[in-house]
Parts: sequence; structure tokens; C-alpha cells
Amino acid sequence: MPLTRSRALKASLALALSLSVAPATLAADKITFSSLSEADASNIVLYLDQTLSLPDIGELMDIEDVAALNQALKSSGFGGAFGKHETFYGLGDFDAVTVIGTGNEALSRRQLHDLGGHTVKAPGEETIAIIATGLNTAAALPSAEIAMGYKLGDYSFLTYKTGKTGKKGVIDMPNDDRNVIIVTANPAAEDAVMKRDYDGLADGIRLTRDLGNEPGMAVYPEEFVKRVRAEARGIPGLRVTVLELNDLEREGMGGIVGVGQGSVHDPRMLILDYRGADRTDAPIALVGKGITFDTGGISLKPNTGQWLMKSDLSGAAAVAGTLLATAKRGADINLVGLMPLAENMPGSRAIRPGDVLSTYNGTTIEVMSTDAEGRLLLADAVAYAQDKYDPELLVNIATLTGSAARAMGDNYGAVITRDFDLSVEMMDIGKRSGEDVWPLPLHDSHFTQIDSDIADIKSTAGNPGASIGAAVVGTFVDADQPWVHLDIAGVDWRDSATPTAPKGHAGWGVRFMDQLVRDHEAK
Repeated sequence: MPLTRSRALKASLALALSLSVAPATLAADKITFSSLSEADASNIVLYLDQTLSLPDIGELMDIEDVAALNQALKSSGFGGAFGKHETFYGLGDFDAVTVIGTGNEALSRRQLHDLGGHTVKAPGEETIAIIATGLNTAAALPSAEIAMGYKLGDYSFLTYKTGKTGKKGVIDMPNDDRNVIIVTANPAAEDAVMKRDYDGLADGIRLTRDLGNEPGMAVYPEEFVKRVRAEARGIPGLRVTVLELNDLEREGMGGIVGVGQGSVHDPRMLILDYRGADRTDAPIALVGKGITFDTGGISLKPNTGQWLMKSDLSGAAAVAGTLLATAKRGADINLVGLMPLAENMPGSRAIRPGDVLSTYNGTTIEVMSTDAEGRLLLADAVAYAQDKYDPELLVNIATLTGSAARAMGDNYGAVITRDFDLSVEMMDIGKRSGEDVWPLPLHDSHFTQIDSDIADIKSTAGNPGASIGAAVVGTFVDADQPWVHLDIAGVDWRDSATPTAPKGHAGWGVRFMDQLVRDHEAK
């Protein structure tokens, strides 16, 4: 017997509730900062450059242990190349001594983050001590940077791991919640910077990764809102607004409504509005695509790889993470994040290719493919952001096109702007944040290509796909509005880990946008 929309909704919710578990990632290790004289651990980490000169280790190791370590380094062939590591067991009274190479050159903030990420692999179930003194770097407080990198690398999504035991014991359950002591010359200052500047950023990235790793049955528009609202509760200066289906319809947001109408889960738009500066200061507006699962709709995607479409909410998740990070550190800036949310399903009420949707600013869009849905959400959201907030800068971020992924691989997010100088600025932000971007063009012809015979524009028009997608969104951005379009389809998900990003959802975009916000805050 066919399900009505009401019965289908109840059935879907019942199934989700029966399968749901409390969202949880592996408990993060506890990081503290210490002077050398207070360090006490049987597992230590040393950072060595290519001269292999040992840092000041005081009385931590006696002469015989130092000699044994030097001999072990020589015998192993360890050369100190950046990121290379070696562990020696049973040296003197130590269970393990891990050495990690720092290379030959002065270490940037980004490299310090990578060092921290590499350190996560060091052995030690309960406590490890990291000797972070004497590093060749211009960073004022390098231990805080190492700690931030450690937090980025210390992530595993194990919500659905049962931990069942077999002949070899508990499977795939790494050690968690160990004490990490970072030995530094100025522990109080490093700790203060970590708590003020980086703890909230690490929390924002963790939330972003969690949302991107969850299956579609667990995170749909209403649930996305619920989880972010819970994280935002009690943060000073941060206001949460939710536009529900009737609000979206009343505002004329036919793009968001249209994409979501094939699903039993109604669409939403979540708005986080942080006010840390004068109320009259124009905010930066961040807009993130939030497709909680993308089947392609009527233009159904093939099964191969479709499971990964649970991460099509990456843009919205990154905006949420950035807003939370900015608000938690009490930044002196005004920042608003808009997250249009919908599930793209091929239900009986789903939009069809050839349909025409009317958007928030009245522009009509002919739908050429229901699998080009993210731009329909962004069209409403960027127009709304300009109308309601008159932003100093508008940034939208989305897993928008396979074209961008093919062009950039997993090394760069694609940045598209009307102003090449702004693209260059974004490239510099990417380099400093550890999340690189590279520009793709936006030409007048790309706007001509999306002319429609029966509506104002059409939703897609062939190649070049990434630029065409940006042109659709750009149609809804005023020509004099500073605007950055980020297509992160190639970088939001990793098939293999880096020092600071796990296999799976990378949380890409939070570090980039956080650095952008800090730059504007410093002006």
C-alpha cells in the first residue's frame, strides 16, 4: 500500500530513531603546557632538525641515555627530514622515545600544525611529554600552534563502531583521553593563547567533521539545526534564527523549497548571527550549501559513490563551525552565517527537469537537472544575506561541482570571484590557514550561457561546470558586492589522512574562513 506523505514521514522518523545512537567521536586527548622541570612521562617526543642536535632536555635524560639515543639515531638512519619519525623503545627509563623531523628551514604556523598532527601517532597510552623548546620558527608561541595541530590530528569518528571483541580483542579502537604534556619555555602564555584562540576553533572543526561523517538517516535539516543549536547555546553575542518551511514559502524562497519538496524532511534555513563589534559595523556574511543527502533527485545519481553524498552539507557545516569558533573566542567583529538546508530526494512531489522556480529576489530559474541543486539553495540564501545584512564581504562555500573536483583534485579548493585581486588575497589566506585555494575564471560568457528561453536563467549549461555554477550563484549577487565563491567538492572528503585531517570528512573550510575573519578583524 503506498505511503502518504504523513505516513511516510512517520515511518522514516521511526526508522531513524530505531537506528540512531548518540553522536560521539573519540574523546580528545587532554593537552597541558609545562616547564621542563615539571615534565614527568615515560613516553617522550623530541623534535629534531637535520643537524640532529638534541633540544634542551635538562635532567630528563642522563648522559648514558643521551649517548644511547644518539647511537640509535645513527643506526636507524634518521635524517631529520620534515615529518619523518622514528620510535626507540627501552632507552634508559623510558618506555619510548619518539623523534620527529623538522627539516632545515624555519617552521611556519602551518608546519607547526603539521608537527602537532604527526605527534598524535606517538606511543603512550596514558601520558606523553612533547619537548617543544628550541624550535626554529618565527611564531611567537609555537607550542600553542603544535597543540592546535595535535587537536586537528586527534580525531576519529567511531559513533557506529560497536567495539565487539573477537579473537584479537577490541577492533579499531585507538587509545583515547591520554594526557599530553607540551614542554615549553612559557607555559602560561601558551595555555592562554590555546584557550582564547584555538580551543573554540578545534571544537568548530570537530563539529563540522561530525556532521559530514554522519549518515543521511541521522542528519537531515531539522537534526542539523538541532545539533548546531545545542552547540551554540549559551555563547555570548550569538543569536540563532531558524526559518522553517512556512517561513521559506512566505519569503518566496522557491529554490530552497523546491529542492526539499521531494523529501519527507522539510527544508530549513539556519542563521547564526554573531555581534562582537559595534552594531553599526557591516558584518561578513558566510553562506554554506547544506544538502543533507543528495540522491540527485529525479535526475538520479548512479549508485557508485552515492553514499558519499551524505557530505553534501559540507559548506553549511563549515559555516556553522566557523561561527561557533568566532563567537567562542569573543572576536571583535560582526559575522553572520546562513545555512540553507534540504534533502534532495526523488519523491512524488520532487521538482522535475524543465520546472521553473521563483527565488527570493524574484529571479526565475529553469531547472535543467535536479542534480544541480546546491546553486538553487545558494541563490535564495545569498540574495537574502544581501537584503537583510548588507555585508562588507559575502562568501559562499559549497560542494558544488564535480568539475571543480576534477580541476583541483584534493589539493585545492576552487575560488571564483569577479575581482582577481580578491582571488589573490584568498590564495594568501589559504596558504596561511593550511587550506589552499586556487582561482578559476568567471567570464561574461558564463552568464550568457545560462540564459533561458522560458525563464530568467537556467540552472546549468554544460562546461566549464565550476564557472557555470558560480555564474548561477553570481546572478544573485550584486555587481558591486565583494563576493567570494568557494567550490570545495574536491577537498571536503579525504580518502587518506594528512597530519591534520583524518580519512573521511576533513572539516575543510573552517580554518580558511576563520583566518579570513581574523584578517578582517585585525584591519
